[in-house]
Amino acid sequence: MRSAKTVLSAAISIALLTGVANTALAAEVPAGTTLAEVQELVRGNGTEPASLDPHKTEGVPESHILRDLFEGLVNQDADGKIVPGVAETWTTEGNKVYTFNLRKDAKWSNGDPVTAHDFVYSLQRAVTPATASPYSWYLEMTTMQNAGEIIAGNAKPDSLGVEALDDYTLKITLDSAVPYFVKMMAHTTVKPVHKATVEKFGDKWTAPENYVSNGAYVLSKWVVNERIEMVRNESYWDNEKTVINKVTYLPIENQVAEMNRFLAGEIDLTNEVPLEHFKRLKKDHADSLNIKGNLCSYYYEFNNNKAPFDDVRVRSALSYAIDRDIVTEKVLGQGQVSAYSFTPSIIEGFSPPVSAAGQMTQDERNEKAKALLAEAGFGPDNQLEFTLLYNTSENHKKIALAVSQNWKKNLGVKVNLENQEWKTYLSTKREGGHEVSRAGWCGDYNEASTFLSLMQSNNSSNTAFYNSADYDGKMAKTLEVDSEAERNQLYVEAEELLAKDVPIAPIYHYVQTRLVNPKLGGYAENNAEDQIYSKDMYIIAD
Repeated sequence: MRSAKTVLSAAISIALLTGVANTALAAEVPAGTTLAEVQELVRGNGTEPASLDPHKTEGVPESHILRDLFEGLVNQDADGKIVPGVAETWTTEGNKVYTFNLRKDAKWSNGDPVTAHDFVYSLQRAVTPATASPYSWYLEMTTMQNAGEIIAGNAKPDSLGVEALDDYTLKITLDSAVPYFVKMMAHTTVKPVHKATVEKFGDKWTAPENYVSNGAYVLSKWVVNERIEMVRNESYWDNEKTVINKVTYLPIENQVAEMNRFLAGEIDLTNEVPLEHFKRLKKDHADSLNIKGNLCSYYYEFNNNKAPFDDVRVRSALSYAIDRDIVTEKVLGQGQVSAYSFTPSIIEGFSPPVSAAGQMTQDERNEKAKALLAEAGFGPDNQLEFTLLYNTSENHKKIALAVSQNWKKNLGVKVNLENQEWKTYLSTKREGGHEVSRAGWCGDYNEASTFLSLMQSNNSSNTAFYNSADYDGKMAKTLEVDSEAERNQLYVEAEELLAKDVPIAPIYHYVQTRLVNPKLGGYAENNAEDQIYSKDMYIIAD
């Protein structure tokens, strides 16, 4: 897709950049389907969201909710392909200047038009240091002009490379050519917010009585740690095709409790399933059990700034000693893949290399681990002891118990387990208060850089605090090369550096296993990024 100087016409930009027709996805109910009289959807969401401000969130639980409340320039369809959102079409010049043509019927829930000025304000807000967006780095990774300088406090927000050419034409200028830039625009951090509302209410703008959004739904009720409710946004430009009238999100951290509420008919879509009940559910509720590939990696991150985890020998020993097959086959057993690279193999257009560790037997890995730990000065006379942090979840606890047993049995290491609720866990990691922590990363778009950019030293979500000039240089160079082959070679080299420096220990690549109401139509079964929009679903009559 990269060329030295290419201008795509609006008519063909969708076809070439996204491979889809110029239609927006909404609930497509098959002919002959009888819909249920009550169209109310209840979704399990795992935990209480940290915020409902798109520019102040960083986790998956928040993203699920924000996709229903806000619409960015583009969306994804059920297969993960980019489709129009507020932008109907777009053009590019050499993959460095992108011009988005916005639909004139897009409106905020209060009836105001959604304009290019809203996107200018919102993108500037996301990089403004005072906003303290935990995902501001994402705009820097897009190479949006001056984003890095603004985030660092060295330039003013209005110098960001975004411009409203008129009310319905948005121009975005990048510092480097990024051929996958449009894919990056489906992320929650680049969704618009309503300027007048934010400025009037400040931090209280996310209260239901103040909330203004531009997605298919608007917030109607938020009872912390109990439920979030939203109803149809009657001002949404595609409201006519929306079928679900009300969506409720439940922050249920206990997977057994969530399963029981599903089986009782109280939930239509769970966040996960309890590991110990998987075989029974597969046998007794096969029509409800849904398993799909998921563009996510589960890993343990070492605090590279904190001794003894500043020693690569200690990090390597702990990584070698994790029996990943026990985790994927015995603890999980749902089709998860043991991970010896950070990037999942299902990523589009790239085949991650298998590290040397991935080519050994577990016995060989254990011997290597023992030797490395002894070399680092730890053994029977100097036992390594540390705390493993994870966010509250029975499934995370089971994995932590299995891995800590690996470490105790194979290395004589003493591990103290600590769980924290989601908001506290995120804060602890950002502040560097952890030693070793459970982590998960799900692709923000379907391209290898969505994983590999996380380990760059300027990425505020790099809570392993990995800092490698060599690694940073390789990732920077990916934006300078002219071919996909050259870029992929740099990705290979970046993965090899991660295998050598071991800032993290990849454990497995996800599948997404849920209980889904058989009467729920439109569920995105083939979306590897798990971008699910309630507006695309509907409930079928008995």
